[in-house]
Amino acid sequence: MHIESIVDNLKDCPCGRRHTADIRAVEIGSGLMARTAQLLRENGFPSDLLVVADKNTLGAADGILDVLSEGGFTHELKLYDNLRVADITDVNAVARLAAGHRGILSVGTGSLNDICRLAARMTDREFAIFATAPSMDGFASGTSPITENNFKTTREARQPSVIIADTRILAASPAELKSAGFGDMIAKAVALVDWNVSRVVTGEYYCENIAAITREALRRVVSMADRTTREDEETAGAIMEALVLTGLAMRLGDSVRPASGSEHIISHFWEIKKLAEGRISDYHGKKVGVATLFITRLYRWLAELGEIGFHAPRIDWDAVYAAYGPHFSHEVRQANTPSPLARIAPGTLEEKWPRIRRLISEGLPSCGELTELMKKAGAATTVEEIGVSRELGLAGLIYHPFMRSRVNLSTLLPMMDVRPDYESILDGRPV
Repeated sequence: MHIESIVDNLKDCPCGRRHTADIRAVEIGSGLMARTAQLLRENGFPSDLLVVADKNTLGAADGILDVLSEGGFTHELKLYDNLRVADITDVNAVARLAAGHRGILSVGTGSLNDICRLAARMTDREFAIFATAPSMDGFASGTSPITENNFKTTREARQPSVIIADTRILAASPAELKSAGFGDMIAKAVALVDWNVSRVVTGEYYCENIAAITREALRRVVSMADRTTREDEETAGAIMEALVLTGLAMRLGDSVRPASGSEHIISHFWEIKKLAEGRISDYHGKKVGVATLFITRLYRWLAELGEIGFHAPRIDWDAVYAAYGPHFSHEVRQANTPSPLARIAPGTLEEKWPRIRRLISEGLPSCGELTELMKKAGAATTVEEIGVSRELGLAGLIYHPFMRSRVNLSTLLPMMDVRPDYESILDGRPV
């Protein structure tokens, strides 16, 4: 990938902001593991490394430590058994070890990348990724979703200097992880609608050129839906490139908006509620894909209603706090003080509603089309497939907006004269 050309094309962007990225190289190709040391050195990466992996990812990249040693890199290995949650305790542990080295290399995806990204920022260390599966969209991101006391928030972190992906390894990764990557990517349609809705209603910053990067990445992945789970290097490499593009869009836009909307918050809600019970959630992209299907059903239903009434926010705060439980009452109060709805007038929503309806109809696939694409890609489409109870699934749908101080279309529901049938949304019946 030619990162420089992407950034150069955004010079003098009409949005008025200067778009920058810290990535020096993204290398995606067959047999690249053998060239890892060479690629790191060619891109000025320090030769004294903390390597962070778990047993699964290190097994997938079997031999990479020898490649680094033979290439003149010294390293200390921080090896997890099976890291599934990016928690602040692990960030701090990696940061302590990283203080004794000049660079951090994350071998893996998802939570491993997230803890290393934040630890690199905390210690001002260089950061690189050797990817082992095309399972999520955060490779090129400059933020990390991190849990602390089981509550997840997104934090400013360090963008990787170098990303390396060997398509032999990506193609051989479990089909479930590839489908999770598809689920994370299909969510971008909702994310872009939510970003646009906030722009229309609140005047939030929005850049069409950044949105176009995400839109193109989504188009590429959708075109390969029926090939997602194949052990095919060309497909795996193309999906990996699209995943990197969405993370890059977040960094260029200095916001999670190009890639994360209400569907991600629902996934985070499910995750923290399970963590509070001592249970680990399913893969991030797998959950996000299911949440995307639910939100698409909700938003499509809203768009088809036509004219509706609007009023000042009506929120049953007792029900909100009960849904989150005592573990998270402080965080929910913080996120809603002041409420993101406080600065929105009902008259504004009434005026903007026709435009919002167009954003939905033009930006989201039909529910049938989305379901078909997800099934082609082997992605989950029900709460049962992601280990979420019906009760938790409904709670996430109804109460997720209160987890973030952010305006998405779902955030506006307390100002609308509507009564969504959440049971039908969960089941895929007409709402």
